[in-house]
Amino acid sequence: MAPNLVSQIKTGHIDDVQELKPNTIPDRFVRDREEERPQLDIDSSSPIPIIDFSKLLNGEEDEILQLASSLKNWGIFQIINHGIDVALLESLERVAKDFFMMPLEEKKKYAMAPGFIQGYGQAFVFLEEQKLDWCNMFALGIHPNFIRIPNLWPTKPANFSETVDDYSKEIRELCKKLLKFIAISLGLRGEIFEEIFGDCVQAIRMNYYPPCPRPDLVMGLSPHSDGSAITVLQQGKGSSVGLQILKDNKWVSIRPLPNALVINTGDTIQVLTNGNYKSVEHRAVTNKETDRLSIVTFYAPSYEIEIGPMEEFVDENNPCMYRRYNHGEYSKHYVTNKLQGKKNLDFAKIQYAPQ
Repeated sequence: MAPNLVSQIKTGHIDDVQELKPNTIPDRFVRDREEERPQLDIDSSSPIPIIDFSKLLNGEEDEILQLASSLKNWGIFQIINHGIDVALLESLERVAKDFFMMPLEEKKKYAMAPGFIQGYGQAFVFLEEQKLDWCNMFALGIHPNFIRIPNLWPTKPANFSETVDDYSKEIRELCKKLLKFIAISLGLRGEIFEEIFGDCVQAIRMNYYPPCPRPDLVMGLSPHSDGSAITVLQQGKGSSVGLQILKDNKWVSIRPLPNALVINTGDTIQVLTNGNYKSVEHRAVTNKETDRLSIVTFYAPSYEIEIGPMEEFVDENNPCMYRRYNHGEYSKHYVTNKLQGKKNLDFAKIQYAPQ
């Protein structure tokens, strides 16, 4: 096997974007092909849908219809009045930013181990010649307890672990409720996903995008869809606009609302609904003047669960598009391949013979 970043991490080498010399971009980060370079002048005047969570909780039918439309046509929305204390959101941003601002030698204590995506470093990189994203990552398994790696939980900054735990508990409850309303929006029983998913897997990843002298040459985070059921994104206050989604074959920039969270569906929901609701392809771009912090929670079925299209979404007019598979096997497939749009979903597709 050719040398890869995982083996480099084993010897203590991390491609830390914050450690690069000012106004330099190593070739490893430069996208050679024009079509792989980002568009930075995208109009964000057409905002993604907004869902008022308090209206969902009140059982307002119009908001359920808005949720259904958002997931069918966009696969993503911003949620307001979500009930999570703003002070907790701010505390998490603070400890996350403080972590990234620590000296590299301190952060290297939590480096990703070979073959893992938890810890500090660059994930989804497997080949020496593979292009790197202009992003530093720190990822942790949250739930169930057996996916946690205790020695990766930092002792600095102070209150980091407690804040992440408090935040993750709130996000987990939000995800449970959101899945209930997603089920209702599909005409299903509210509890169906909870019954199917078992003890859900939850992980958190913090992304830090330093300013880049040539944001037109690099990618903050390569295009991809998420392997989760749903993903919750918190964008740091004061961060530059960086999230873009692919809508009708065009990239659309997402301008964050203050104190709102961004919710998107992942590949798991696309498979379960047989493509009725689709996972959204998205990416991150960088900014020349300002940095950006994002905090992402992934919420997915238990690794032991078998996933496949639900019978409610398969009939003569809607043939089955995906095979049944073990979710743990898909998760393994996802984290052992580089980010390439929605290519990872090929794992689940039924390959029809040409007519």
